[in-house]
Amino acid sequence: MPAPEARSATSSPPQGATLAASTAGPAWVLLRGLSRASGHWGVFPQHLLRELRALHPATRIVLLDLPGTGVLRRQASPTQVSAIVDACRAELQRLGIGAPVSLVGMSLGAAVLTDWANRYPTEVEAGVLINPSLRPFSELFRRSKPLNYLGLLLLSLSRFSARMREERVLRLTTRLTPPQAVIDRWVELQRQYPLGVRNTARQLLASVRFRASRTRPAAPMLLLCSKADGLVDWRCSQSISRAWGAPLRLHTKAGHDLPLDDPQWVARAVAEWLRDRSIQGVEPGEWH
Repeated sequence: MPAPEARSATSSPPQGATLAASTAGPAWVLLRGLSRASGHWGVFPQHLLRELRALHPATRIVLLDLPGTGVLRRQASPTQVSAIVDACRAELQRLGIGAPVSLVGMSLGAAVLTDWANRYPTEVEAGVLINPSLRPFSELFRRSKPLNYLGLLLLSLSRFSARMREERVLRLTTRLTPPQAVIDRWVELQRQYPLGVRNTARQLLASVRFRASRTRPAAPMLLLCSKADGLVDWRCSQSISRAWGAPLRLHTKAGHDLPLDDPQWVARAVAEWLRDRSIQGVEPGEWH
């Protein structure tokens, strides 16, 4: 099975421009979270591609690094989610990937997904939000968690070795992943694509500034969250689900990095959602 595509971003499309219409198979774009690059998805993209191709053999998966991460580490990360969205749209335009696309966004990537779907509704066919923390839905639950994203910023300020930092990030974000399974790969990613304190802080600022609409996006959404998440209270996803009328799937044991802790569960949940919609006769892009 071909590996998912991984690309970097370029200049933004002209203001108000939209992506060209797609002439190929369905494209699923994966957007990672705060201080993480596309390489941190682990084996999840392969599991998702396998499940999606069982439904549509021509499905493609594209892994995008957000500005300031991965291959784009030397760029200044925007301090507004809207600017991150436009950078991602520019990359899809450069790759010739037309609209509509489906988006999977985790954490900060979920904010990017939400803004994208709201501002460019014709470009997004479906969205999967994983452990999102979106104002105004998260405001009632922010204080209930002893750990939060500030911990990731503090780790980037520390003088720990790359291995010690990545081990601490793993403890902060996972519950089911044995450190030895991924730590060597994470240390390698950190050495190849080091994320500086400045970009970590700028990403955090973009996340804190972002405020989602209480009105549901035009594209149908699926919410996946972890009850054992140490960074984001799962009730934030529940609040979004109730406000938008979006289906919610709850994992009882995984941590914040749900696709790393249980990639098969996430991939199956997405495929089952799409399969159920098809059985019910719901057209792509429609809620019900």
